[in-house]
Amino acid sequence: MSNLQDPRVLFALERTALAWNRSGLALIAFGFVIEKSNLLVQLVNPEQYHNKIVYAQWLGIAVIVFGMLVNVGSILQYRHGLRSLMEQEFIEGYQTQHPVWLNLFTMLTGILLIISFWLN
Repeated sequence: MSNLQDPRVLFALERTALAWNRSGLALIAFGFVIEKSNLLVQLVNPEQYHNKIVYAQWLGIAVIVFGMLVNVGSILQYRHGLRSLMEQEFIEGYQTQHPVWLNLFTMLTGILLIISFWLN
């Protein structure tokens, strides 16, 4: 629980949530790159590299899922931090749910990426 009674604590909490969102988004993007690197291998010799293709596909999906878990953790930590703030640390009329919505949107893009891998 914070005893600072300063609205800057809220902004620090929000910046931290957004930093975790960037980390989750970077992991999702890296998983996408890993999964899509299979296209090059499939063009070269798909029979010879079949095991590597399957491995890279599952590795890419695992990294995307890990990025989505980072976003879930970000939401949980942010919400927990908001509950610990005192009334004086909130700004009247300030919407505190934007980082949560951004994390949920990032998770949705991860889910859509995973679905798109099976549609191709």
